[in-house]
Amino acid sequence: MPNDTHDAVVVGGSWAGLSAAMQLARARRRVLVVDAGRARNRFARAAHGFLGQDGRAPAAILETARAQVLAYPTAAFRADEVTRANVEGDGFAVSLASGGTVRARRLVLATGVADELPDVPGLRERWGVTVLHCPYCHGYEVADGRLGVLATGDMSLHQALLLPDWSADVTLFTNGAITLDGEQQAALDARGVRIEGRRVEALVGGAGEGNAGALAGIRVAGGEIVPLDALFTAPRTRMASPLAEQLGCAFDDGPLGPVIRTDARKLTSVPGVYAAGDAALAMYNATFAAADGVMAGVAAHQSLALA
Repeated sequence: MPNDTHDAVVVGGSWAGLSAAMQLARARRRVLVVDAGRARNRFARAAHGFLGQDGRAPAAILETARAQVLAYPTAAFRADEVTRANVEGDGFAVSLASGGTVRARRLVLATGVADELPDVPGLRERWGVTVLHCPYCHGYEVADGRLGVLATGDMSLHQALLLPDWSADVTLFTNGAITLDGEQQAALDARGVRIEGRRVEALVGGAGEGNAGALAGIRVAGGEIVPLDALFTAPRTRMASPLAEQLGCAFDDGPLGPVIRTDARKLTSVPGVYAAGDAALAMYNATFAAADGVMAGVAAHQSLALA
């Protein structure tokens, strides 16, 4: 390979991407991380449940992680967007939005996913603050409050059955997205979850209007406002980048959207291309993503060392 070719280019510089880059850098391989600065959890004020980082702002965690990776002399970082990746000989050519091309012997796709939020007025501006997706990530912080679940599909029933461990005041808003059978209704009743079948019209503020993201309740058809302190929802997801599709990677159907297919060592269906993090996981969590990146980085290095 040419001397200007990196051993690996990691696309995406969040939990999974930086974890992969760390393993490659510690193996003294030339690794370039390219990141567009659109981490999925950039809307959250704090990350929770991440051992050693609990309660810190996601941006602060990533800043520390990036500095630690770049302390290794063979690691580099570019704030840029990868617009295309192609197989080129025994490696890959990676095109950047700023112009130019970088080359690599291996690719690690840690590109993440984008959330397709329900089209409900007042929801988007509260996303990551009082509209949440994961009770394990945020449930403790809203515990004992008035909690709701806005249904989007089957995963919403799962959320509603879990949430009573954080609060005795939980309402499932079906909003025409799901139809409950008798067994499901009985399970919700047993957990003390109320079922609200009227159409959801909007999320509304109230006391604390000066606090960005504050939530007072949901207005349902007929004008009644159901009081709430926080709302959970499980949005559908899509790939945040077209690279996996461009490269011809295979996909599987995840519970909320497509997932890049990988083997146990994070190798995709395309030789030399690894994938890690939310784009290649059915369950979303910072710890899962970081661990996934470690595996991808180790496996990519071993494929270079043992080729």
